[in-house]
Amino acid sequence: MGSSSTGRRLGTFLWILSFLLMLGAGVYQRLTGPTHPMRVAVEVGDEERTMRLVRAAWTDEKARIAIPAIAGVDGGVLSWRRYPTDDAWTELALAREGEEWVARLPIQPAAGKLEYWVDLAVDGRMQRLPAAEDGQAVLRYRDPVPLGVLIPHIAFMFFGVLIAWRAGLGAIAQPVGLGRLAWWAFGLFTIGGMILGPIVQKYAFGEYWTGIPFGWDLTDNKTLVMWLAWLIAAMALSKMRPVTGVDAAEPQRSSPAARGLVLLAAIVTVGVYLIPHSVQGSELDYEAIEQGVPAEEAIGIG
Repeated sequence: MGSSSTGRRLGTFLWILSFLLMLGAGVYQRLTGPTHPMRVAVEVGDEERTMRLVRAAWTDEKARIAIPAIAGVDGGVLSWRRYPTDDAWTELALAREGEEWVARLPIQPAAGKLEYWVDLAVDGRMQRLPAAEDGQAVLRYRDPVPLGVLIPHIAFMFFGVLIAWRAGLGAIAQPVGLGRLAWWAFGLFTIGGMILGPIVQKYAFGEYWTGIPFGWDLTDNKTLVMWLAWLIAAMALSKMRPVTGVDAAEPQRSSPAARGLVLLAAIVTVGVYLIPHSVQGSELDYEAIEQGVPAEEAIGIG
């Protein structure tokens, strides 16, 4: 009874820890990557205020660049051009809208990018956002994705992470039921990453798959590597015989080789989620468009 109770408590602890790690992965993915709003600092009086410049927009409306109209801030000018090009910079004056200073960037085709910065009038002098040494903010456009596809994609991926990390922790501390966990992780990543993921990308950028063997999209390729890692682990565990415990009542434990495969797949998952989302993602080739290539056929990796 004591051993069984200890096992349940350990299992509960591992689920809680896995859930916290999943939340941490979600926060990390939300706060990193080239499409996350860029944090910039503005000196207002004797204090430094943090503001955000958007780096993602939909193709059904102009990108809205907004600066809080706090005391001391009196408008400014936004400079932009297509990215990556040598176009001349275009200037837009910020206009007051309620409690914000706003400029709107022109709509681009899916995967099109614009780079920009804002010269902000603060306490009678101009401040550049972002600072000159930090370059420009780069904003990418994408076509709208239905929430009925996007939300399940995100949910399946993060539940997959939950199961994957629970399996990895179990391989270290409680090697019971790893085969079942491995198949659950594989199934969730199959639906979320290999089925719904390409559908999301088709809506957003017009292509189902731009990873190997068709291209080098990092998001597609890292998803593929993680999916393969769990496929190998799940299939291998199906063929490996569990190890019988000393106590006949004790559940059968996965073999050291099986534990190693699950742990390796979990480590691959950690590595995948440490790579910010949308790095080396879809990018419109403006030079190709100027040569007459349709926008939907001029999308590469950038």
